[in-house]
Amino acid sequence: MKKKKLLWLDDVRNPAEGDWLVFSPIGRNVDVVWVKSYYTFTTWIKKNGLPDAICFDHDLGEDESIERVKKGLSKKQARILKKEAKSGMDCAKWLVEYCMDNELPIPKYNIQSANPVGRENIDSLLKNFIKKNTQQGAQIQ
Repeated sequence: MKKKKLLWLDDVRNPAEGDWLVFSPIGRNVDVVWVKSYYTFTTWIKKNGLPDAICFDHDLGEDESIERVKKGLSKKQARILKKEAKSGMDCAKWLVEYCMDNELPIPKYNIQSANPVGRENIDSLLKNFIKKNTQQGAQIQ
C-alpha cells in the first residue's frame, strides 16, 4: 500500500527530528516532503499535484536572514529582506487560488507555526474556503 504524502512547509523545523509529526493530520506513517519557502511549496505542487496533507509554518525565511547577517548583511537589510519574503499565509493564499482554478478541495492540513496571529490567519482562510466550497456543492446538488 502506498504511503500518504505530507507536504511539510517550514524553514526551521525538520520534520524528521523531534516529534514534529505530531502535527500531521494524516498520522506519522507518511512520506514527508520538506519544503522551506513559497517558491519550493508552489513548485512542488505544480509539478506533483496536491499532497494528501499539508503542515504550514507562517514565518518563513528565518534561517536565510540569519545566514545573510553572518555573511555580512546588515541586520536592517536582513529585516527588509525578511519582510519581502513570502510567508506561510502567502502559500495558503496561493493554495486556495490553485484549488479554485483546478476545482480541487483543500487537502487536510494543520499549522505548526509558533506565530499565533499567523496561525489563526492561515486557519481562517482555509476554513472559509472549505466552508464556501461545501455550501456551493450543497446548492448545486
